[in-house]
Amino acid sequence: MSLHLHRDLENLNQELMSQAGRVEQMIYDSVNVLCERRYDLVARILAEDDVVDQKEVRLEEECLKLLALHQPVASDLRRITTILKLNSDLERIADLACNIAERAECLREFPYFPMPDELVSMASNATEMLRTALDAFVNSNTKMAIAVVKLEARVDEQNREIIKAIEALLCQDPNHVQPALHVFSATRQIEQVADHAANVAEEVIYMIDGEIVRHKHIQLVKSSHG
Repeated sequence: MSLHLHRDLENLNQELMSQAGRVEQMIYDSVNVLCERRYDLVARILAEDDVVDQKEVRLEEECLKLLALHQPVASDLRRITTILKLNSDLERIADLACNIAERAECLREFPYFPMPDELVSMASNATEMLRTALDAFVNSNTKMAIAVVKLEARVDEQNREIIKAIEALLCQDPNHVQPALHVFSATRQIEQVADHAANVAEEVIYMIDGEIVRHKHIQLVKSSHG
């Protein structure tokens, strides 16, 4: 790797990590709006989304510039293409944070609506997946990435449990339809955060090992036990 490419990659990594930190905070705040009714955080989350959007464009431009200028190969090429994909995932996660916050704010009118028991745990698992996936990227750690992929199944299971709980609640009291729909929508967004975190983990595995593991979760989890 040339000194110029090394320097440019380091700068690119730092910019991506700055973006990642901003998006992580947005998800953390949006979960607080939903689970702790911290409605004061909504405006800050929405404002940060504009910053993320602008940063996403700049990061993509920098990646394309490096590809054209340095024509990297092997691991350097994989790192840049991984950053491109992570950049896109982070922008989408920021959008999901806004969606969660907006759905949660709609619950302000229903302060006594009973939240599903699994909601806090599901939100915690999804945010942990994102944090661990990003740590896997920083540390080039395949085991951490695989751990993220494993946890996705648990989040999916919790999402199904929450849907069942909401359905049972509506059978008992149909007057809960409006807030229940807001909660259902928010939990669906949380589940999508977990999906994107798993995407990040898959991309990290590709960066490290050069193997595309997308759509191979079962084999990936089994091989990790070997």
